[in-house]
Amino acid sequence: MQTKKVPMRKCTGCGEMKPKKELVRVVKSPEGEISLDLTGKKNGRGAYVCKDAACLKKAQKAKRIERAFDCAIPDEIFEKMEQELIKSE
Repeated sequence: MQTKKVPMRKCTGCGEMKPKKELVRVVKSPEGEISLDLTGKKNGRGAYVCKDAACLKKAQKAKRIERAFDCAIPDEIFEKMEQELIKSE
């Protein structure tokens, strides 16, 4: 009997490896739009963050998501993502 491997991803905020299902995907669409992907199915490049506003703040402060997507991200987008994270909890 085979055991199913749980896909692991690294949180861009705290740097911990966690099961993919415990994280929220931040996605940069082919058009360059950055948003939270609560379904995990949006098209584009993804980075992961814990379902915790504090981890999103850490990732923002250290510019880890910006580095992952190789572009600047306005504060308004981070604020919008933070609101979405709080609503989804």
